[in-house]
Amino acid sequence: MLEYIAEKLTDYQVILEPDEDTPEWWAGAPSVVRADDGTFYLAARMREGNSPRGRRGYEVRILKSADGRHFEPVHHIKREDAGVPGFERPALVRDPINGAFKLYGCAGLKTGWAILKFDDADDPAKFDPASARAVVVTNAPDDGFVHLEGVKDPVVFWDNDHWNMFVIGHDRIERIHHFVSEDGETWEEGTEAPFIENDGWHNFYTRPACVVPMAVGYLFVYEGSHFTWHDPVYNIATGLAYTPDLYSVIDLTPDVPLLVSTTPGDYHTWRYSHWLPVGDQMYVYFEAARPNNTNEIRLGVFDMTLANIAGR
Repeated sequence: MLEYIAEKLTDYQVILEPDEDTPEWWAGAPSVVRADDGTFYLAARMREGNSPRGRRGYEVRILKSADGRHFEPVHHIKREDAGVPGFERPALVRDPINGAFKLYGCAGLKTGWAILKFDDADDPAKFDPASARAVVVTNAPDDGFVHLEGVKDPVVFWDNDHWNMFVIGHDRIERIHHFVSEDGETWEEGTEAPFIENDGWHNFYTRPACVVPMAVGYLFVYEGSHFTWHDPVYNIATGLAYTPDLYSVIDLTPDVPLLVSTTPGDYHTWRYSHWLPVGDQMYVYFEAARPNNTNEIRLGVFDMTLANIAGR
């Protein structure tokens, strides 16, 4: 399974390039959902290279596609219109009960990184930028001890009659934290953190990328970096794990990452991936490094039956 997936995902097409082909300008952090009529919607974080790090995400861009391969922009949510200094990864999902689209984001606020939510919309082109509000925040006491200082980059999905959210929790390094919610608005802690230990090749950062419900259990896509890598804050690779219940987990790639950029320069970044079952195929959208230190969104596809993955 692992070898097949890695091989198939070396064949990709470019979905979205950065607005400038200049180092530190990125198009990335894709989140994809399908409507009942089969239309694909993609939310991406657009990043410039001029502001201080952590404040470079200038826009959440919403794009639309009939086939999941060729996208056109339908909405631009600017950081200034949302009243935040900068965006990181968005999460675009659809409510299975009422059909509404939900959009989550994250930004660095005065209290640290926080998860944002916009008002629900019946069309992703209609999200109101001014409706952004914090729904998950951290309030660590200033007592000299290490505490969770912020949460960012949400991975949101509906399963077993409630919402799940996996996030990056920052406490000097980055670890995986889990939250649950009945309504998608009010969240409480789920699985005890960290969900996957920072160990092996991902001993510096270990972060959530995507969760794919399977016939039994879940494929848990994670990403991370090693403390010896060049710039391990941004030089991120991807691995796979399996969890039967979102509580216990088996790391399937503990020794080396499964996926790295096939066009590396200074970085081998392959991160922020969204794995979307489409019939018998898995569409994998991901952010990857280009040779000139820019990042773009790519799409790779593999056959789930050949990979021995049975989706729900």
